[in-house]
Order: sequence, then C-alpha cells, then structure tokens
Amino acid sequence: MLYRLLFGFALPFVLQSSLVLSNPSGVRVGFYKYTCPNAEVIIRDEMTKIISGVPSLAGPLLRMHFHDCFVNGCDGSILLNSTPGSPSEKESIPNLTLRGFGTIDLVKSKLEQACPGVVSCADILALVARDVVLLTKGPHWDVPTGRRDGMRSAKEDALNNLPPPFFDATQNLNQFFIPKGLDAKDQVVLLGGHTLGTSHCSSFSDRLYNFSGTHMADPMLDKQYTRRLKTKCKPNDTTTLVEMDPGSFRTFDTSYYRVIAKGRALFTSDETLMLDPFTRDYVLRQAGVAGYPAEFFADFAASMVKMGNMQVLTGAQGEIRKHCAFVNKMHIL
Repeated sequence: MLYRLLFGFALPFVLQSSLVLSNPSGVRVGFYKYTCPNAEVIIRDEMTKIISGVPSLAGPLLRMHFHDCFVNGCDGSILLNSTPGSPSEKESIPNLTLRGFGTIDLVKSKLEQACPGVVSCADILALVARDVVLLTKGPHWDVPTGRRDGMRSAKEDALNNLPPPFFDATQNLNQFFIPKGLDAKDQVVLLGGHTLGTSHCSSFSDRLYNFSGTHMADPMLDKQYTRRLKTKCKPNDTTTLVEMDPGSFRTFDTSYYRVIAKGRALFTSDETLMLDPFTRDYVLRQAGVAGYPAEFFADFAASMVKMGNMQVLTGAQGEIRKHCAFVNKMHIL
C-alpha cells in the first residue's frame, strides 16, 4: 500500500474522486471554494488536535454521521436539542450513547468565526467523519458538500430508521439499507467501520445471556469469547464499554473482518454477515492474513459518499444553522 506523511501521521495514499460515486443530489466537491475556502482546513486542523488528545472520539464521531444520515437523510438533525413537548433524535434509545456533540459545536464555532452563516452542520458531520477515519490511518476521500440543515428532529424517527444491532444482516438490509438506496455491498463495507470504537454491554448482552429468548448464549458467538465477555458484562450492565475491534479499536483497518470471521463480532447484525454467500466472501477476503486494505479503503470511501448523498437538502431547502443544536430563531417565531 502507498503511504504519505500528513499532519505527522503515516497515512494511506489519498483516494481520488474517480473511485467514488457521482453526486446526483446536488452536492459537489469544493462547494465552499469561494464562500469559505479554508473550511476543510479549519475542520482538519481542529480534528487533528482533538483526535490527538482524545483518540477514543474517532469511533463515536464516525457513528454520529451514520446515525444522522439514516434518519431522514444527512441533514444534521441528530445535532438538534429537544424542545418542550418535542423530544429530538438525541433522546431515542439508539442515540443515548452517542458522544462528541461538543466537538461538533467547537468546529462549528471556528467556522462561524471564519465564515459566518456559510457552512452547514450537516456538512461538518460528513467532513468530520472523513477526517477521523483519515487520522486513524484510514483512507482520505473527496467529500461532496453543499448540504443544508434540516429543521425537524423527532425521537420516533430515529427509533424507526436506525438498523438495530440485534437484527440479523438480512433483516437490516431489507428494512433499512435497501429502502435508502444502499445495497448488500454497502452494508458489509459500512459495518467495517466498527473497526473503530467501543460498545456498551447493553447493545449485545442478549447474545450472552438470552439469545432469542432461549436463556442461552448465541451459538454463532465463539464460546471462548462468550466466556470472556461475561466476565466484563454482567446482566443488565448499561455502563461498561467493550472494544468492538479488540487491540485495534483506535486504528481504521481491516482487522474487524477477522473478528467477524472468528465468531467474535459483538452484534448479531455483524456476525450474521457470515450467513450470506456474498457478504461472507467479502468478510473472508478481508479477514485473510494480509487482507485487502486498498480494496476495503476504496469501497468504504465509495459507500460513505453514497450514504452521504441520502435525502440531502440543498439549494433553498432547510437552513444553515448558526448553532448546530438549535434551529435559527426566525423559523421558531
């Protein structure tokens, strides 16, 4: 693999835009070229400082972009606070463990100082997701920008649109991915993003203690790993964190596929990728001794661009929020 030195890190060679998909949604690479030419540099500089100091934030910030896009499109709605009588997406069970909102606020404040009212919170999420992958030794890709911020954020929308970790891969593919224009390859590739970060025991404890109501462990879960997880996660544990990619959870690489191949994925949604011939083949190819990081990196870049185009607001739609947690006052009055 080709590497280059960037911001003091040895990082994979930048993937060119020819490797990613076209952008029929109206967003485009270089959208802020004239209105805020240093936008991406400002974001990268801030993220370099933040990830250097708190590397554990990389996974949560990548996850935040996923959780934003899967709920009514990539419109920054995950960032909105609740209002009286209207709980926002933040209050939904799948989002209660999200972290990094303060990081997005900090980045937004830097951009507002440089270019007031120009860069959307939705674009910040997309660019931050790309940068945390890059800063953890993953690929760089050109992020199409020009998204505008949505003005709706509802708790029930998140519950109804986010793929649950306890569903099998086929359920999630048919119910959550395909309806949003993503296919089986996007699913197996995007789940590879679980190479970064941790999970609360509560997200997978059913696989340890009561799989499918059997009061037994999931037979697909490696028995030795089950015993190890039980020493960390007791029944009803809602606070303990477990690495999703043990030993490599702060590095973006192909090692998570080896975790799946060994029967050690924490989530049903990930482990059941082994039950479909296409996704199983992809997992096993990446799980090989050397893996195919160049292939995975290119595929991940393409799927991230594809996901980032889902139901975006552009042109006169939505707004550019001054603060990512609140819609602009003129829309409230």
